[in-house]
Amino acid sequence: MLGGLPVHDNDRVLIDYRTSDDAGVYKLDESRALVQTVDFFTPIVDDPYVYGQIAAANALSDVYAMGGRPLTALAIAAFPKDLDREVLRQVFTGGLDKLREAGVALLGGHTVQDTEIKFGYAVTGEVDPARVLANAGARAGDVLILTKSLGTGIIATALKYGRAPAAAVDRAVRSMTALNREAAAVLQALPQGAVHACTDITGFGLVGHACEMATASGCAIEIDTSRVPILEGARALVQGNVPRGGRTNRGHFAANVSASASIDAELVELLYDPQTSGGLLAAVDAAEAGRAIDALVRAGVEGHRIGRAVSAAAAWIVLV
Repeated sequence: MLGGLPVHDNDRVLIDYRTSDDAGVYKLDESRALVQTVDFFTPIVDDPYVYGQIAAANALSDVYAMGGRPLTALAIAAFPKDLDREVLRQVFTGGLDKLREAGVALLGGHTVQDTEIKFGYAVTGEVDPARVLANAGARAGDVLILTKSLGTGIIATALKYGRAPAAAVDRAVRSMTALNREAAAVLQALPQGAVHACTDITGFGLVGHACEMATASGCAIEIDTSRVPILEGARALVQGNVPRGGRTNRGHFAANVSASASIDAELVELLYDPQTSGGLLAAVDAAEAGRAIDALVRAGVEGHRIGRAVSAAAAWIVLV
């Protein structure tokens, strides 16, 4: 949407919308930069408190993905005039509790009346300008590490129509409410320069966000589909529960994907599945990848080696 706007000429802007990064970065001085992002969406679960938690974790994730530390948040909410105020209170309470867990101060916000509930946050954080993690930077030979399992979009769609088993919903909720703070801390603790690129997996799915990383970095990404973690129960729900966002992702990104004919079609759908508050996808120097995965596991975070960056090929994404 911003592609036709004039390009800025402010040399303090380190990252903006042109590289499809998770957040913008504005340099304050040699040791400090601001990280800013905004995200909000309609309910994807029935429990308003949990919805608020997910919305907060999702918004904070963009700052973590940039290597930053979130500091403050402003709430954004839209709701019908006749909405039960207790429902709204639960949404805000869930979000606030998640912000407190992250050590983030809520400064205020803005609300409007709308026919459908929408909720989220604008988040400001800080980052060392020398340690910003961006989409661009992946290099041939890097190991691709993913820190959360896929399938939340499929499960949320099944929940909407009463087709999702409670156990699958519980697993999806645990994933979506989990902060990416610990995963980000592990990546930041690696030697400077070990992580060449990073993003979080959200609305564009694994394929879409990996494609953005590949195009920004000028290299292709090879994904070993047998290693991609899937939430238990999600694969059984693919038939009849592919969300509209998943179909849109396939339509937009499929031309940039080369896939082996032997890959199961249901698994491919999950690779396009739009995630909410998904994990981090990091391109890590091969010499540090093992250390990174071990540290993630010790921190109680998933750490899956799902592929590698390779020299530019006929397609940006290669599924094997």
